[in-house]
Amino acid sequence: MTSTGDVLDEGRRAFERRHWGDAYAGLAVADAQADLEPADLELLATAAYLTGRDGESTDAWMRAHHGYLEKDAPAAAVRSAFWLGFGLVQRGEVAQGGGWLSRAHRLVDERSLDCVGCGYLLVPAGLMSLGGGDPSAARETFDEVRAIGERFGDADLVALGTLGRGQALARMGRISEGVSLFDEVMVSVTAGEVSSVVSGIAYCAVIDECQEAFDVRRAHEWTEALARWCDAQPDLVPYRGQCLVHRSQVMQLHGEWSEALREAEQARDRLSEPPHAAIGMAHYQLGELQRLRGRFTDAEESYRRGHEHGRSPQPGLALLRLAQGRVETATAAIDGAVAAATDHVVRAKLLPAFVEIMVAAGRVGEARAAADELVSIAAGSGVPYLRAAAAQAEGAVLLAEGNPRGALEHLRKAWREWREVEAPYEAAQARVLIALACREVDDHDTVNLECHAARRTFEELDAVPARARLVVLFGLPGAPAGDGALSPRELEVLRVVATGKTNRDIAEELFISEKTVERHVSNIFVKLGVSNRAAATAAAYDRHLV
Repeated sequence: MTSTGDVLDEGRRAFERRHWGDAYAGLAVADAQADLEPADLELLATAAYLTGRDGESTDAWMRAHHGYLEKDAPAAAVRSAFWLGFGLVQRGEVAQGGGWLSRAHRLVDERSLDCVGCGYLLVPAGLMSLGGGDPSAARETFDEVRAIGERFGDADLVALGTLGRGQALARMGRISEGVSLFDEVMVSVTAGEVSSVVSGIAYCAVIDECQEAFDVRRAHEWTEALARWCDAQPDLVPYRGQCLVHRSQVMQLHGEWSEALREAEQARDRLSEPPHAAIGMAHYQLGELQRLRGRFTDAEESYRRGHEHGRSPQPGLALLRLAQGRVETATAAIDGAVAAATDHVVRAKLLPAFVEIMVAAGRVGEARAAADELVSIAAGSGVPYLRAAAAQAEGAVLLAEGNPRGALEHLRKAWREWREVEAPYEAAQARVLIALACREVDDHDTVNLECHAARRTFEELDAVPARARLVVLFGLPGAPAGDGALSPRELEVLRVVATGKTNRDIAEELFISEKTVERHVSNIFVKLGVSNRAAATAAAYDRHLV
């Protein structure tokens, strides 16, 4: 029979090799045979956490804390209480977690301690300042965290302080300084200088910050690094689900939709039991891919599930309603989301959809204001992704305002920028707008070229709604003969057509060009599956559209 000491040694060695399952098994067996010392209980707590055994981790940290108190090692007891409380708070057990953090603070005060644990106890305060919209206070707190970490030679605390300072600077609009600090943190992570727990925290936080800053190159780089890090530790649980969500987002942008869908489904499954804080994000990501593929019923359910878990369904749900032809519903949804958004990062995520929906609804003035705001945000960021989105929004609005030549300059810039960030779907959408603008200036060769290129991309991606919209807009082979949803402007034109007026009369009544009327009438014929004005009028009355 293997002795307790041998089993314990095997568990310790497995821990050093980062074989978390073996480490937990060995340490748990040794603990069952004879109560472990506090230091080994810390190892057991960490291995339990990293293998997804949250309850066992909490119990081990609690026992380590009491064990250190019995040995009159208050500084170590503070550290155990911090990780116990911090873990509980991260899992949503705020009251219990806050109680343990308060106990750690009281122990520091009662013993007048000057220890590394004092730095760790500042981390929740810094995070609260970040979450409460006070990045300046957060920066000061994390500066102190880093200073304490350097004074005690604690690499984990230095990494947390540096990470927090970078987040605070990013919230203050000093993006380049924040990104520089993120890179510094990740160097220490990839060099193996910090623990696996802090490495996982850093990976997820930095990737989130890159996504927030629309820095798709860094998001891709660190997401791939996170995947390799997770793969090297096959028993690792806490970061694998969130890792898959990030990977899915990157794959979606780069046009790897089938792979992205699989990653999102795996993330949803892994984060569901027990429910993880990122489960809402996984459902939303799944909804995005389902919407783009035309699986509208599934997408609506995914957005609903994401909302249940705290992830706003916008702008995805509003874009879904637009794709379904429910323009008024889409308008109300995106209008409310933008009105409620005060943070410029959140607004930057919503404004492209806002512009698209408002243009479709004929509310060009509101689309213009949103495009101007997006252009301003992009100019201040210097980020290629935002530059592309802003240029596309500006071009779409200029086209809606009747300035196709002005629109072309911005739309071609958008296409180049989307190509730079390797976003094929977005680039194809820019091509569709370019084709629309070229049709307005009678450049039919370019219309055909852009339509062909966009259609090929949509077919490769299996972007069913985008392809269907393209063939309807331009009357391409494969256009549906039935019930395509008419836009508000097309309905307006159809109602006047039904009175028997000519295109010139319609143009004068609606204050638009005769060429625009001609285009709307053509689209109406395709969507209603008719070939003349009389048939369109009859179809309109049959379907109660007038």
